Amino acid sequence: MNFILYSDVNDSSISQSLGRPEYSYYFVLKAYRPVLESLGRVHVVAATAEVDPLYRQLHAAGEDCLFLSFTPPQKTPDDLECPTICVVAWEFDSIPNEQRDDDPRQDWTQMLARQGRVITLSSHTARAIRRAMGEAFPVLVLPTPLWENFADIRSRHTSAPINPGSTLDIKGCIFDSRLLGLSADDLLPKPLMAEQLAEIEALRPPPLTLKRRFVIARHYLRMWALDLGKTQPEPVHRTHFLKLWYWEGVHDLFSEAARERLAGYLPAIASPLPVVVPEPVPLDLPDTTARVETQVDGVVYVTVFNPLDGRKNWHRLISAFCWAFRETADATLILKITQSDLSSYYTELMTLLAQLSPFACRVVVMHGYLDDPQYARLYEAASFYVNASRCEGLCLPLMEFMASGKPVIAPNHTAMEDYIDEDVAFVVKSSEELTIWPQDTRIIYRTLRYRPDWGSLKAAYENSYRMAKERPQDYQRMSRAAIERMHDYCAFAPVQQRLSDFFGLAPQAPMPVAVTDNASC
Repeated sequence: MNFILYSDVNDSSISQSLGRPEYSYYFVLKAYRPVLESLGRVHVVAATAEVDPLYRQLHAAGEDCLFLSFTPPQKTPDDLECPTICVVAWEFDSIPNEQRDDDPRQDWTQMLARQGRVITLSSHTARAIRRAMGEAFPVLVLPTPLWENFADIRSRHTSAPINPGSTLDIKGCIFDSRLLGLSADDLLPKPLMAEQLAEIEALRPPPLTLKRRFVIARHYLRMWALDLGKTQPEPVHRTHFLKLWYWEGVHDLFSEAARERLAGYLPAIASPLPVVVPEPVPLDLPDTTARVETQVDGVVYVTVFNPLDGRKNWHRLISAFCWAFRETADATLILKITQSDLSSYYTELMTLLAQLSPFACRVVVMHGYLDDPQYARLYEAASFYVNASRCEGLCLPLMEFMASGKPVIAPNHTAMEDYIDEDVAFVVKSSEELTIWPQDTRIIYRTLRYRPDWGSLKAAYENSYRMAKERPQDYQRMSRAAIERMHDYCAFAPVQQRLSDFFGLAPQAPMPVAVTDNASC
């Protein structure tokens, strides 16, 4: 069997693609690849246009082929000769089941029916698909096999509830709440100084005396006449100067009713001037090309997310931490950001931290791309991993920290229900809420996600901290349980067996490889 694989993001573009809507599919492809290689030959293509030529070549040689599309169904081609299967990461309780925008691919039921089967990353997604396609529709639930990837970390590092001191580095920038001088007072508007008031007053135009109205009229009428004298006057300018004269020179002489009538009779002249939006003041952002480092210790919480991903609920994750440890100096929260554009979230994040200040705990923000050794240090530095998402398609970072032996704080809804319970986590309570399908431009509420309870999240922080400080034996028990859970859930052998049974292929020798992760899938 030949497996042809495609994802919108590839090895050469991943470091520039952090934050793109489907960039996490790249990591799923990379994790699946060794399992697929144990069942046949793997070909990774850079574009879907390469699929059918490769299929024809292999089919002519008498070899079977299957195209695995690591993209959502609406972005998967529906006109290929090669048999196609989508690998679907989905976090809602229903799938798009109607055509819109004259695009039949927006109806996932049509796409999946044409393909005849599907691979999903979680039981939650499988249930959503079967509700739409019928219980008999072939669905393979296949988590990414990543347990073996963390064997080196497990062999050299034993998780500890209290970090004695670790050095973290990144190519990018680091923000430390203890060095930012945060203050909620800085968010209040400052009264203007006398010099500033004088400058504003100096910029005010002089009063509209009869003489000034005459000067304004003479200027704009002269410009209008000069424009009319051109051999090929610009059509816009024929009324442009008259409009400026009206608004600057005589607009205030008319009553509101008269102005409305004039706007109706002479819209080119008396209609309102276009609103000019001033250019935003550029942010004074740090250099993100240098290699920087920081030291962390104490009880260290880590989370990985994209601030532009509305699922991640990161405002509440941070606020619950700062309130739980408002007077606790040795609690640290590390935010590893998977978004390449610092300006897209900087103001929002810094405003939140300023609103929460003062707090004794520490918040460290890491912006940039981590390679394997850098990520390994982050895994080892953590006491706990935190997730407060409204919904998840799989959540690779959560699984990876668990495979490294880290207990977690997380809800047990959507994909996380497959591997989160009280043996491995401080479970955050949550309840259902209405939401939209992300790609639905109509913004119609027709599916469900979850609302994590803020009080439960704050209590999970407090209870995990007490465990770390007072019950290290319970921490070690939870650490071992996390490793065992990931072994049972996403080790290479059981994933390989599921895949071989689904395709009816005989497995060969396993070939697990490491996966560098900056994903939030």
